[in-house]
Amino acid sequence: MALHTPGTASLLAATADTLPHSGSSGRLVAAMLIGIAVIVLLITRLKLHPFLALTLGSGVLAAVAGVPFDKLMSSFTTGLGSTVASVGVLIALGAMLGKLLADSGGANQIADTILSRSGPRALPWTMALVAVVLGLPLFFEIGVVLLIPIVLLVARRGNLPLIRVGIPALAGLSVLHGLVPPHPGPLVAIDALHADLGPTLALGLLVAVPTVVIAGPLFSRVAERWVGPLQIPAALGTDTEAEQARERDGVRTPSFGATLATILLPVVLMLVKAFCDVVIDDDKALAQRIFDFVGSPLIALLAAVLLGMVTLGRAAGFTRSRIAVTVERSLGPIAGIVFIVGAGGGFKQTLVDVGMGDVIAGWSDKWHISALLLGWLVAVLIRLATGSATVATVTAAGIVSPLAANMTSTHAALLVLAVGAGSLFLSHVNDAGFWLVKEYFGMSVGQTFRSWSAMETVISVVALVFILLLGLVF
Repeated sequence: MALHTPGTASLLAATADTLPHSGSSGRLVAAMLIGIAVIVLLITRLKLHPFLALTLGSGVLAAVAGVPFDKLMSSFTTGLGSTVASVGVLIALGAMLGKLLADSGGANQIADTILSRSGPRALPWTMALVAVVLGLPLFFEIGVVLLIPIVLLVARRGNLPLIRVGIPALAGLSVLHGLVPPHPGPLVAIDALHADLGPTLALGLLVAVPTVVIAGPLFSRVAERWVGPLQIPAALGTDTEAEQARERDGVRTPSFGATLATILLPVVLMLVKAFCDVVIDDDKALAQRIFDFVGSPLIALLAAVLLGMVTLGRAAGFTRSRIAVTVERSLGPIAGIVFIVGAGGGFKQTLVDVGMGDVIAGWSDKWHISALLLGWLVAVLIRLATGSATVATVTAAGIVSPLAANMTSTHAALLVLAVGAGSLFLSHVNDAGFWLVKEYFGMSVGQTFRSWSAMETVISVVALVFILLLGLVF
């Protein structure tokens, strides 16, 4: 069972004699629990940035596990570097595409076009569709900021309860954030579990669709009764104000078709690559080599960004310098995400190198727990403790990574999804998303628990059920 990367061979050789041979599993379990507890306390009690908390937690983990003092952070730096190298560039490209989509008015064009063709009864389903489409290239927080004004406007125009319209939109964004690459969590889990992107993307979309339906339009009716009537807050900018701002800046709105094509391009390229892997399955075939190249996440997202500069930026009337500024401004807000993800990769590598993976694999064999269920449970516990879906995903993926060593590509992809589903469980007061939704919707803490937190739990459990069913089929 290959558990370690070549870059950690020297560390393993140095630590092999220092780790205890008698009762070592108990020491490693204690080291893992102490490391996670340190991270949780630093984030929740001391309000330390997750990057610093993960860094310190990795050091504590290695020290308790018996790693020599002079090599205490070697695994962490190795894991951080490899994670940022594999995922950081993709996060940056996704942020560029999202910024072009937002600044050009393309996001509003997608929403306005779809909503204009929906009747009042179909509006909750339409909002879920809008959120899914916009959620493909956008980070959750950016998607919320873009969608909330649309949600408020739709609720007012359609004379519908705010929860009936808002929950489907939030469900669409949240499911895409947790289950579907190129979002940071799934990408890190794919890297940690050595899963293939194509099957993960295809199965992620397969699980995402029914999960959004159940946790969105259907659950919104239940949440509406639990929450009660809400006063619709003033819209965060009206259509007229947005149009006046675009006219003042000389910005035209890109067409619906061009905007949709730009958003879907990376997904289509990655799915075509996955299809070719199944149909052709010949590394020497020219078609396979071409689609392996264009369907890789880096090339697919790079192509979408370059296309977006034309179909979104130039179509909106942006000059070359304005496009350059838009791209540049997209990178600042995601710097924290990149470093958190990288630190999570460092913590994961520390867990692997001290041998925690062997202990987890032993538990799975001894207790006969499904690897998918175990991955979900570990992610749930970390999510409840830290409040961060991304931290839960990257940490849980590191803990259960040995279970994927002998899995087929399909089951490795399902393990990625199980971890992602667990990372969405029961958002509460230690999650920034909880307060973001509470303030935007003008709800009390109790109402937020009965709507947003309950919705996140429904997403997590429903997604797990579909993942387990797919595990029985494949």
